[in-house]
Amino acid sequence: MPQDKVRVVLCSLSISCLLSNPLVAQKGQPTPQTLGAPATDLPQEPAPLLTQPLFLRSTGVDYGKSRELLPNPFGPFSPRQYARARNDGGLNLTNLQRDGKIYLSLSDAITLALENNYDIAIARINLDIADTDILRSRTGASLRGVSTGLVTNTLGGTTTTITGGGGPGGTSSASGGGGTGANGLVLSTSGSGPTPEPMDPILTGTVQYEAALAPQSNLLFSGGASTVATNTGTFNFGYQQGFSTGTLLTATYNNSRITTNNAFTTFSPNINATMRLTATQHLLQGFGPGINRRLIRQAENNRQITDSSFRQQVLYTVNQVENLYWALVSAYEDTQDKAEALAQSAQVAAETRRQVDIGTMAGIEIVNADSAAASDKQALVASQSNLQYQQLVMKQALVRNLRDRTLAKIPIVPTDRVQLDPVPEEDMPTDDLIAQVIKNNPQIEQAVLNMKNNQITIKAQKNALLPVVDLFAFYGASALAGAQSPTAQNFGTGAPYPPGTFPSVSYGTAFSNLFNNSAPDKGVGVNVTINLRNRTAQADQSRSEMEYQQSEMRLDQLYTQMETQATNAQYALTNDRAQVAAAQAAKEYAQQSLRSEQRKYELGTSTPANVMQQRRNLAIAANSLLSATAAYAKDRAALLQLSGKTLDQYGFDIQASASGAVSKPVVVPGVKPAPPSAPAPPQ
Repeated sequence: MPQDKVRVVLCSLSISCLLSNPLVAQKGQPTPQTLGAPATDLPQEPAPLLTQPLFLRSTGVDYGKSRELLPNPFGPFSPRQYARARNDGGLNLTNLQRDGKIYLSLSDAITLALENNYDIAIARINLDIADTDILRSRTGASLRGVSTGLVTNTLGGTTTTITGGGGPGGTSSASGGGGTGANGLVLSTSGSGPTPEPMDPILTGTVQYEAALAPQSNLLFSGGASTVATNTGTFNFGYQQGFSTGTLLTATYNNSRITTNNAFTTFSPNINATMRLTATQHLLQGFGPGINRRLIRQAENNRQITDSSFRQQVLYTVNQVENLYWALVSAYEDTQDKAEALAQSAQVAAETRRQVDIGTMAGIEIVNADSAAASDKQALVASQSNLQYQQLVMKQALVRNLRDRTLAKIPIVPTDRVQLDPVPEEDMPTDDLIAQVIKNNPQIEQAVLNMKNNQITIKAQKNALLPVVDLFAFYGASALAGAQSPTAQNFGTGAPYPPGTFPSVSYGTAFSNLFNNSAPDKGVGVNVTINLRNRTAQADQSRSEMEYQQSEMRLDQLYTQMETQATNAQYALTNDRAQVAAAQAAKEYAQQSLRSEQRKYELGTSTPANVMQQRRNLAIAANSLLSATAAYAKDRAALLQLSGKTLDQYGFDIQASASGAVSKPVVVPGVKPAPPSAPAPPQ
């Protein structure tokens, strides 16, 4: 080899060795730092989870496991049918129907929601979607992500229109999702880095037959034939598999069988067989199990995020159903009060007419009494409309469909009322409550797991900064088989070769020659790819550090938010209890004042106007009590949701909810039966 070529090779190898050093490869790159903190090679380790998300299995099929070739060789190539969700669970509104009405307790409402509510049903499917990503990650494929945002504001929620939900995975956006996919407006570096080799073994094969008839322009090289007929059979096979060490193994086995009438072809049929084994190992970028198995760890973290998100969805939906139930109770009792007020105002109007007729009262009092009765009637109509709306909203939250119009028209009678017994969280020391919230709240679980995923991405992006240096080695061989062509001619003499001049070689002999080193083809080498500016890798590596710091700040923000929310929720519940007591006292005073004014009216010392004024005072006091009681019930449920204790105190199994079949009704504390003497409002 000339000396100048030797120098070029030596210089190239020297540059490759220098660039293969991570310190040299990253020299000059600024190390992202947290402001006010010393520079570190890796970000700070996220705080350990106080409680690990409970592993939930939603169906009897584990979609994180593949179907292998044995015992069913067609298993890997057969589609899986996902079981459709049931339209109704074991408990339904029809079971609660009596005398043309649906008698619904808060326990029944929550149990129905756990089985049938669409928000929970959508989140339940995400558990299996997360498993499919685990299966993908084991092949080295990129993750598709799981949408783990809360399904909110759907029908049966707090608004009258759908403002969220409806999209794949149940949420209208993927923000905060486990391993958010790459179809959003903003693409995260999560899951990026060197692409692992495909770890599923791949078998390829080509079997082909070709018959060609080619006219010849030079008869000298065709043995005098004006056309040459060539029949070619091709039988090629290949195998490829990657490994988590960054190794790619390929094997090829190619065969061709050619028959021709060309006189200068020695063998016809002519069988060529070749074999080659090639192993390629990443030395820098893409080296080692830590890089190539990172997607599996991220997919498993995403599954934990999905488990936590499902629990969060159940807590949220249960709280939502409780709010709907107490809104229904308020509407029901308000209709009762309005019906009672209308009956009393009608009675006053009738008594006023009687007294005007006998001359003991001026005629203008009839107009005043009729006006008050008309106002009470309008208030009753408005209250009845609100009650019907609340009943419809409750049904939408508890059943899968309302196409049965008979069910849609059946009125609901709420059978539970708020009991003012304090919950343990209300009297708990604030510091203990905050510690309980931080320990049990699903949002903190998800934030910590997202930080772990971001750590994995940072390590992958640092590896992606390195040049690609691949060591490869191969071993191959070739062999020839066939029989002497009947038309074979001696090019020197122009006469045909005598039979037996070239002994026949069997295919078996040729096959054995591939492995006896009789005609080897072997070698070793290095492939080097260097991006001299490397700007894409620099940008992604810096962004991964920035995104980690964002997730770190998000966790700190959650701690602060949870502390503030826990303190405010506890104060709100204490204030609500005092508000209920004050509203109850005001209502009792209004009732006594009304009774006193009615007695005066009966004795002739008062007027209908005074009675109606006391009636309005009582209505205002009754509405205040309803509002205060509903606020207490809602804030109590919100405190349990925040502390993550709803599931424990109501006594239901989150794993049963994940399967879609609740084995036993939940038991809701803090409620009491409705007074049996309460009249049913007119529908």
